[in-house]
Amino acid sequence: MTPQLILVAGPYRSGTQGDPERIALNLERLEQTALRVYQQGHVPMIGEWVALPLAAVAGSKAIGDEISEAFLYPVASRLIEQCDAVLRIEGESRGADEDVRLATELGKPVYWSVSDIPAVTPRSSGS
Repeated sequence: MTPQLILVAGPYRSGTQGDPERIALNLERLEQTALRVYQQGHVPMIGEWVALPLAAVAGSKAIGDEISEAFLYPVASRLIEQCDAVLRIEGESRGADEDVRLATELGKPVYWSVSDIPAVTPRSSGS
């Protein structure tokens, strides 16, 4: 298997009641999972890595304001169209559930654990 671009989907704001520390912990969990995907030889992607900077440039002042809302879910939807698969990590999240629904609708694999992702075939060194 060649490397896949894999969207890591899971809770970001869900269950945080808007607490920035809890949101940061959720992002850290997504990023720790992304690191494991990378270590498996794939290219991880997290929607917030794209959506948050775009929202900030567009004038968002806080997560959940009207501007950030215009980016968070739409960016994830666009990314899923470009990704090869979705990895859904544990935790309640309507957005992540929507990511799974869209990936399934598009016929893309949905993985439920990093260990479910097929191994990457190493490239030959050409020597």
